[in-house]
This record gives sequence, structure tokens and C-alpha cells, in this order.
Amino acid sequence: MINQLPRWVEIGGFCLALIAGSVNAIALLGFNHQGVSHLSGSSSLLGVELAQGELGSALHLLLILLSFVVGAAVSGCVIGNQSLKLGRRYGVALLTESLALLLAMLMLERGSDLGHFLASAACGLQNAMTSTYSGAVVRTTHVTGLFTDLGIMLGLKLRGQPADRRRILLYLILIGGFIGGGLLGALGYQEWGYRCLLGPSALAALLALVYLAYRRRQQRA
Repeated sequence: MINQLPRWVEIGGFCLALIAGSVNAIALLGFNHQGVSHLSGSSSLLGVELAQGELGSALHLLLILLSFVVGAAVSGCVIGNQSLKLGRRYGVALLTESLALLLAMLMLERGSDLGHFLASAACGLQNAMTSTYSGAVVRTTHVTGLFTDLGIMLGLKLRGQPADRRRILLYLILIGGFIGGGLLGALGYQEWGYRCLLGPSALAALLALVYLAYRRRQQRA
């Protein structure tokens, strides 16, 4: 049940949403308005570019989509399961994401499109890290589903069914993290350009170290 959620899920979810929101804001400002934390907009743009005969731009967008899939595949190889559970190799996945964001920053500062693909892969990796926990969908790289679920719960409440307050709180935390990350990413990009990717990269590395330390302590307990 959702009430069994440990606090580390909510704290970790907020931090991951903060990372994704920041990276996506930087992408929107620096990648010609192309987001990387989810694929809906990029998929639509791919169709538009194909319709207009802009094959170079279409290929670029296609590679962004494929990079996201590659990142998710790396997560699947490292973690091995979508269900969120303490003990899985999230630390390795987070360190890989951190490295991908760091390399993305270096490539983007050199004007290489490889940075776009690395940033997309990092988001794909993160998005695949968690899927569900105790029946609650834990999304950290996009908020469409979260707003949809909140709307469903509002409709059920209007029908007289009880609201799951813990689930609502979790979704609001994730949404707040994503929006807050977008704010920080936008401010950082205005001030430092692509170097502000150091922020989400460092946070991902910090989360990995905290998780590894917490896991080791739990094993000793």
C-alpha cells in the first residue's frame, strides 16, 4: 500500500525530479527549444520536421529519441527491474547519470551535438530507474502523468470516494521538484550557460553516495 512508502522515496523522488526539471529547462533554452526529459514534444517535432523536409533536423531529433531509449536500456541492464526496491544498484545508475551529464556539459561547451544525446540518455536512464512502488507510480522526468493522476483522484473525490492523501502528497512533491528544477536550471543557464549542468550532475553523484551509504548501513543493521 502507498502508506508503506518510506520517507527516502519521497526525498529521493524530489531530488530526482529536481535534476530532471533542471536538465530539461537547460535543454529548452539551449537546444533550440528541444526538451530531453520526456519524448512527447521531440516526437511531435520529428513529425513536423519530416513534413517540412528538414531531414537534418529530423535526424537530430531521431537521435535524441534513440539516446533516451539507450539510457533506459542501460538502466535496465544495471538495475534489472522497474519495481522500486531498496538494495538494487541505484547507486551505479546514478553515478552513470552523473557522468553522462558531466560529459554532456563538456560536449555542449565545445559545440558538439553529442552533448544533446548524452543529456537525453541521462534522462532516459533516470526515467527507467523507477516505475512503481506499492501501487504508486513514481515518475521523476515528466509530470503529465502526475497531473493526470491528480485529476483522476479529484474526480473520484467528487464521486464521494476517499482521497489517498499520501499519494497526493507524493505527486505534489514530484511536481514541485520538477518545477523547482526548471527554475534553477533556467536561472543557472542565464548566468553560466551549459556549465550549470554541473549542478544536476553533482546532485546525481551525491544521491548515489548517500544511497550507497544508506544501503550499507541497512545491511549492517
